[in-house]
Amino acid sequence: MDLRITAGTVKGRRLKAVAGTDRSPLRPTASKVRESVFNIIGPRIVGARLLDLYAGTGAVGFEALSRGASSVVFVEINPRRADLIRKTALEFGFSANAEVYRMHALEYLRQAAGHGEAFDFIFMDPAYRSDEVMSALSAVAEQGMLREGGLVVAEHCSKRLLPESAGSLRQKKRYVYGDTALTTFGRTG
Repeated sequence: MDLRITAGTVKGRRLKAVAGTDRSPLRPTASKVRESVFNIIGPRIVGARLLDLYAGTGAVGFEALSRGASSVVFVEINPRRADLIRKTALEFGFSANAEVYRMHALEYLRQAAGHGEAFDFIFMDPAYRSDEVMSALSAVAEQGMLREGGLVVAEHCSKRLLPESAGSLRQKKRYVYGDTALTTFGRTG
């Protein structure tokens, strides 16, 4: 699997990946979908704080840092993948701008909200076959972790339609790329 950063200060650098297993499958965000994420976000990524939930290889977070994000929090439960994200951050010169938490995404959301954490952009890419995308959206809304004017980008199976709203989050737009869909949410009121 060839994963490369598509733009910014480390454009062309290759990301390593820990192979997936039945218990811990790996489905990295395709480069064309990553490009779309950053086309949606646009130049607002510069100076932004991004949360990469279910980080896997960390490709989305590293792409954000390469494109000028001020900081990225990576959340990945798999210990080998979390270690690889830390090593990649060091190798790419991003260790001062990257925090890596080896824990379940929903647990991170509960703990971070208690510390007043908030983000400009939240990217979530849970396993397609799980209902975690709804649980994570609800947790982000309940904990108020999305800053004013911010955006949640949820990657999921294109056969699945996400609801118009989840708590204080309202669906903005849906983009489809074959089997993959990106659905964006913003805060209401």
